[in-house]
Amino acid sequence: MGPARVTIRDTTTSPRDELSHLDRLRRPSRTGPTDRLRVLLVEDDPGDAFLVQELLVEAGAPVDLEVATSVARARPLLRYVDCVLLDLGLPDASGLDGLRDLLEDAGSAAVCVLTGLEDEHLGVAAVGEGAQDYLIKGRVDGVLLSRALRYAVERKRADENARRLREAELRQAESARLERGLLPQPLIDPTTAGLVSFYRPGRHRALLGGDFYDVVEVSPGRLQLLVGDVCGHGVDEAALGVTLRVAWRALVLASVPDDAVLPALEQVLVSERRSDELFATVAMVTVDVPAARATVRLAGHPPPVLLTGGRALPCEVDPGLVLGVLPGTPCPAVDVDLPGSDWGLLTYTDGLIEGLGGSDRDRLGIDGLCALLKDYRESVAGPYELPRWLVGQAELRNGEPLADDVAMLLLNAAGEKW
Repeated sequence: MGPARVTIRDTTTSPRDELSHLDRLRRPSRTGPTDRLRVLLVEDDPGDAFLVQELLVEAGAPVDLEVATSVARARPLLRYVDCVLLDLGLPDASGLDGLRDLLEDAGSAAVCVLTGLEDEHLGVAAVGEGAQDYLIKGRVDGVLLSRALRYAVERKRADENARRLREAELRQAESARLERGLLPQPLIDPTTAGLVSFYRPGRHRALLGGDFYDVVEVSPGRLQLLVGDVCGHGVDEAALGVTLRVAWRALVLASVPDDAVLPALEQVLVSERRSDELFATVAMVTVDVPAARATVRLAGHPPPVLLTGGRALPCEVDPGLVLGVLPGTPCPAVDVDLPGSDWGLLTYTDGLIEGLGGSDRDRLGIDGLCALLKDYRESVAGPYELPRWLVGQAELRNGEPLADDVAMLLLNAAGEKW
C-alpha cells in the first residue's frame, strides 16, 4: 500500500489551476476493497488538515487526500471523490446546515463528519441527516480513521444499491399493475363455446408485449376473434398493441361491417405509430357457432389451425398484406366450414412457430406446428392444457426459451373437454 497524499488548496487558486486539479481527479470510480480511496477533507484550519494527513500517512492508509477550505470550494470536487470528511465549523457553512448543504450535492460520495464538537445528540442528528459517520477530532487515530472511511464508502454503496433496487422494484410493480390491467377480458357467454387464451411476452419479466388478442360475442352464437402482432418487443410496441386491441373492440361493438374493421384498424395504426417502420400482422376470425362456419381475414398473419378428430389442419387462407405497409390494401375473407360439434380453432402469433423445429435446424413453421398437434387428444387431457403444452414443445425443439411474444386463442366447440 502506498502512503496517503495530501494537497492543501486555498481560496486563491486560479481558474487555470482549478481546471488542472479537476483533470487530475477524473479517474475511474473505485469498486474493489483494496483500491485507494479518494477522500476530500473540507477543513479551513491548515493545522487540523495537516494532522489528518499525518494520521493517514502513519497508518499507511490507501488514501488519496484532497483538501478544500469551504463548502463552495468542495462542491466542484464532489463528483470525483469516494468520501468527504466534513468539518462543521466552516466560513460559509456551519453545523447541520452545512452538512445538509453538502449532502445535496454529494451524489454517490459518502460523507463523514469530522469535528471538534463532542456532542452525542449532534452526532445522532448528523447521521439522521444522511452522514455515514460522526468522528471527533483528537479521539481517532490513523487506523480508526482509515477504517471509518472505508466502512463509510461501503455503507454508502450499499445504501445506493438498496435505493436503486427499491426504485427498480417499484417501477416493475407499477408496470406490472398497468400491464395486467391492459390484458383483455373476453366478452363471451361460456355456454356458446369453450375459450382458452394464452399470453406470454418475450420481454424479460414483462406482462405485456407487442402481441394482442381479444374476443367479443356480438350476438348469441356469433363471435369475433382477434389475434395480432406489432413488430418489435419493447414498451412502445406493447402500447401500440393495446391501442389496436381497444380500437378493434370499439369497432366491433359499434357494429362496423366486418369488411371495414381491418381497414379502420389500419388507420389507427398509421396514426398512432411512432415511425413508418412499425407494422402489425392481424388475424380476424368471425365464428358463427350455430352455422358451424368461420370467416377468416388475415393481414400478413399465419393461418389458424383447425383441430378435429385428433388431427390438425391449417386453414387454406390467403395471408394478405401486413397492416401499415401499403395502407388501403384489402384483406380477403375466406369461409371455413367447422365439422359439426367436433372442432377447435387455434389462432396464434408467429412467436410460436419461429423457433427452431428440431435437429434439422429449420424453423418450426406451420407444418411443424401441425405435426406437434398430431394426435393432440393423446398429448393433453383438455383444451385448457393445450396452449401451454404447445409452448413447452416448441421450446424443447428450439433448445431454449422462445425469444418472441406468444399469444394464442383456442375456441373449442366441446367446451372444457375434447
